[in-house]
Amino acid sequence: MAFKSPVERGGLRRGRFEQFAEYASNFTSSLVFFLVCLLLVAFFVAVDAAHLSVELLLLAGESLTAVTLLLLALLKNAEMRAEHAVQRKLDAVARVLLEMNKGDRSGALEDLRNAIRMEEGT
Repeated sequence: MAFKSPVERGGLRRGRFEQFAEYASNFTSSLVFFLVCLLLVAFFVAVDAAHLSVELLLLAGESLTAVTLLLLALLKNAEMRAEHAVQRKLDAVARVLLEMNKGDRSGALEDLRNAIRMEEGT
């Protein structure tokens, strides 16, 4: 079985997972998520300091582990999407430079505009 990069799985159309990963990535970089994590760590410290039951300590530790694993998966997904986007832009710039050097004006300039999303900046 060959695994593909998250950005290559659905072609140009983004799938549900990619949309969810982007939403989750935006959420995990928010203040709300930071506060939730801070509360989780505070809960872990409070349970440990109060010498409460081992079950609560295990629950807190396992919650921290689960959050860590989910964040790792989201981070890797975001990294691969960003890497792919940068590579697409570099490829488009290279094509335009080659065509400009040849004097050919095919669709490479339009591809470059789409890759760097020039229309979104205006």
